[in-house]
Amino acid sequence: MKTDSFALRHIGPRATDIDQMLKTIGADSIDQLIYETLPDGIRLKDDLDLPEGLSESEYTSHILQLAAKNKLYKSYIGLGYHEAFTPSVIKRNILENPGWYTAYTPYQAEIAQGRLEALLNFQTMICDLTGMELANASLLDESTAAAEAMTMLHSLRSRDQKKQDVNKFFVSEEILPQTLAVLNTKAKPLGIEVEVGDHRTFEFSETYYGALLQYPAKYGEVFNYEDFVANANAAGIKVAVAADILSLVVLTPPGEFGADVVVGTTQRFGIPLGYGGPHAGYFATKEEYKRNIPGRIIGVSKDKDGNRALRMALQTREQHIKRDKATSNICTAQVLLAVMAGMYAVYHGPEGLKYIANKVHFSAATLEQKLKELGYEQVNKSYFDTLLVKADAAKIQVIAQANEVNFLSVDENHVALSLNEATNIDDLNVIVKIFAEAAGKEFDPITVLSATSTINGTKRTSAFLQEAVFNSYHSETEMMRYIRKLERKDLSLNHSMISLGSCTMKLNAATEMLPLSMAQWANIHPFAPVDQAEGYQTVLKTLEQQLNVITGFAGTSLQPNSGAQGEYAGLMTIQAYLESKGEGHRNICLIPASAHGTNPASAVLAGMKVVVTKTDEKGNIDVEDVREKAEKYKDSLAALMVTYPSTHGVFESSIKEITQIIHDNGGQVYMDGANMNAQVGLTNPATIGADVCHLNLHKTFAIPHGGGGPGVGPICVAEHLVEFLPSNPVIKTGGTNAIEAISAAPWGSALVCLISYGYIKMLGAQGLKQSTIHAILNANYIKARLSEKFDILYTGECGRAAHEMIVDCRPFKKNGIEVTDIAKRLIDYGFHAPTVSFPVAGTIMVEPTESESKEELDRFCDALLSIREEIDTLADSEDNVLKNAPHTLQMLTSDEWNHPYSRQKAAFPLEYISENKFWPSVRRVDDAFGDRNLICTCAPIETYIEA
Repeated sequence: MKTDSFALRHIGPRATDIDQMLKTIGADSIDQLIYETLPDGIRLKDDLDLPEGLSESEYTSHILQLAAKNKLYKSYIGLGYHEAFTPSVIKRNILENPGWYTAYTPYQAEIAQGRLEALLNFQTMICDLTGMELANASLLDESTAAAEAMTMLHSLRSRDQKKQDVNKFFVSEEILPQTLAVLNTKAKPLGIEVEVGDHRTFEFSETYYGALLQYPAKYGEVFNYEDFVANANAAGIKVAVAADILSLVVLTPPGEFGADVVVGTTQRFGIPLGYGGPHAGYFATKEEYKRNIPGRIIGVSKDKDGNRALRMALQTREQHIKRDKATSNICTAQVLLAVMAGMYAVYHGPEGLKYIANKVHFSAATLEQKLKELGYEQVNKSYFDTLLVKADAAKIQVIAQANEVNFLSVDENHVALSLNEATNIDDLNVIVKIFAEAAGKEFDPITVLSATSTINGTKRTSAFLQEAVFNSYHSETEMMRYIRKLERKDLSLNHSMISLGSCTMKLNAATEMLPLSMAQWANIHPFAPVDQAEGYQTVLKTLEQQLNVITGFAGTSLQPNSGAQGEYAGLMTIQAYLESKGEGHRNICLIPASAHGTNPASAVLAGMKVVVTKTDEKGNIDVEDVREKAEKYKDSLAALMVTYPSTHGVFESSIKEITQIIHDNGGQVYMDGANMNAQVGLTNPATIGADVCHLNLHKTFAIPHGGGGPGVGPICVAEHLVEFLPSNPVIKTGGTNAIEAISAAPWGSALVCLISYGYIKMLGAQGLKQSTIHAILNANYIKARLSEKFDILYTGECGRAAHEMIVDCRPFKKNGIEVTDIAKRLIDYGFHAPTVSFPVAGTIMVEPTESESKEELDRFCDALLSIREEIDTLADSEDNVLKNAPHTLQMLTSDEWNHPYSRQKAAFPLEYISENKFWPSVRRVDDAFGDRNLICTCAPIETYIEA
């Protein structure tokens, strides 16, 4: 056994198991299995051109050497990013804890009550600080949240505005530059006109439907926006405000001066800078807009016994229901980061947050006084944390760099410096020293902060975070136990396999994760000079090259922060290419009926019209229907969006014919990379004929799902599309004719890209290929075991599955059993349900990944086969073991038991369960009740009871 092989630790089945698995499958060898799974003509002839894998100890040494190349300067650049302290109790027990970072999106609410409570805390915190009525459970970053506000307000236009085609959106010139770039990208295909100007001289014309303000402004000025909002409302213009979350502790909440939407980032609440992300954006609005709010909302409902239970409310998987009519293509959140930010507020409480905010503000006020003593003029009349100083910017920057400090040069005569939670008196004195040296003067060091506020007319007077959860856990002991209490309510990969089709819940190896906690990676500002981030630049450029090799493409952008954002970025890149050829009129996007729901939603946001193509009785794309529609729309065809292998888990042999049809009719091919875990090392998007694909780094490339995020969805493109890859207004990235920014940071969520870099580095060419092969092996082993008692809906031409399969549960309706009953009963067996009712209603889609051992696969199969026997032996009654699932400890230990089956049958139907029992904390959740009685904050229990 080669103990220093990372592949040995990552890949689940042992060599001694493989012969037995192949015998069950009915294949003589793995080579035969792969030959019968992949069609001729798409297999790679050569191995991936990547180095041999490193051992874990070699990789650890390597990443430490790269970390040493990053320079940890003190950054006062601001522009929406500020150093913050992650409390150690949160860092150790959440960020570094697989019980939190390996959980999946809370679609099965009964086994997600812990993170649902943490997200409810987050929503409450956002509502309280912004003064709004409703918040979602986070978005990707501040800039994309602002773009979501722009599009939501566009969809909320009055009937008269729509009739008159009112499409103008005013943006204050004080907006963050990266936000303006993202707004421009989003607005163009939707026909929205972004008008930038001075909010103080804005004429409130009825030709505008909405406006966006920055609070505080990009260089720190705190404007009083009350009159602006009042005048906007009078003119029928809805107002969004991008607000700094920490400043709202001391500034008047935008909800109190009439804002319709408030957006921002919660990075300041204990989240590392991470060279740009991941960070949890926030989005808050009015209750009346609840049907239009993008993303996920956590709501309060009740379970089967009437006990309080949490769930995702209203927008759950909206894209899969509304598809091209969806209000947003957002299908994810930044759950792990939102949990951390919410816990930061829980740990510090309202008084702790006031202390932190006041310390930051008083530091700025004290610094301003010192700079005035040196003869400098500070321009901002009212500010929270940022000073705008008249000075020779070039001279200041030279001295600052020599002192390992970063300021923001606004122009040649102005420097901005944004202070933060980590700024102490010693840091202030270094800043004063820099300005004193530039002025050629001596200075008296600061010894104490002045408790003087310079906030004029916009001071907060309202209370916030009065709920018990924010006033109970302020010692580390209490906080540690609270976090642990919530963790016990959630089923994660540290308990059992999560076999979600299309979601690839594989091992997130500890060695891949450890660098995230290192200061040299965590504390780099995304707009720091590039030469201060040499280690990061090496990792990011190498990762781009690795992904180019794996996909067969020529260029990669790491900027998109989710799979859906990657879809959008890929389609926008295609649009830019078509426009460059004088074919900007091409706007038809063909999408198979079986596609992920985000595909049509992304296409619409990219300005395309969706035409759905049929699938045949075997679930495959109907080639003749594609041909007919491609030829019908040949003068306006822009793209085909295709998932490969298909959403039903098959390598369709017609794929190259399909891509050729699209090219022959003037279109480009976008490949959705959701199922890339079945391709790496065996085939690739370039080989099948695609032009662009996105990759889910949080699936195939081992970034953990984090309970619903972070995600990273880079796009890889063919040579002719490289020049259009997205840029950034502060630090240039992308191609020579780049589209504007897709997200806020130049390289998106750079910190977690370290995970995928490590995954590829340690597996190497052979390890990556073996991972794919074993994912296919494991899927076919489950298929073979389940086929005895379940119908597997679709298979390839040789009867093989790819890396996932669809199990048909519709026949059990005759027994009164729905697919949901099977999903809930699996909880009693200690398993998270597979993907339910997608892409076919009444089915489950199973994907085991390569990380699971034969023993775990057998436990899962045993559970499903046992449930199948339960279905066959059900009495003619609603009071049965499936309808009552899941069974809680409270239910099992109650004095009364009036069910026709035993407690043993309910809780311990198979022997293995007693060794490692997972107890759900609530019984089946009532979804309809939660939507009828929408409560999305930590409301007092009386409110819930009244509802």
